[in-house]
Amino acid sequence: QLRLEESGGGLVQPGGSLRLSCAASGFTLDSYAVGWFRQAPGKEREAVSCFSRGDSTTYYADSVKGRFTISKDVASNAMFLQMNSLEPEDTATYYCAADPNNYRVHYYCSDHRAYDMAYQGKGTLVTVSS
Repeated sequence: QLRLEESGGGLVQPGGSLRLSCAASGFTLDSYAVGWFRQAPGKEREAVSCFSRGDSTTYYADSVKGRFTISKDVASNAMFLQMNSLEPEDTATYYCAADPNNYRVHYYCSDHRAYDMAYQGKGTLVTVSS
């Protein structure tokens, strides 16, 4: 059974850091396009960061550039989102996702697009508040 499971969310003060993890099972994550998406209450789902092997390109939303970093670890079959300098506006449920097609990265993620990848986890809540 193909599965993604997020962890690492929680409550953090503004300016703090969190590292989200996403463990994959049932498939080899490194062969897939991957992404992190988020959805805040009352807001639309948005793309945070994506990487596709199709064009070997990484996308970051303008709002997180320079603060967030997406990465993968082949040995553990997992992906991560390092989040630094967190702001209250980053409060949301964060989802990891993966897709086997490896289209160009902007097919999955752009300022106006948050594509529904083939597989997605159930999410982890990040709350940034003092």
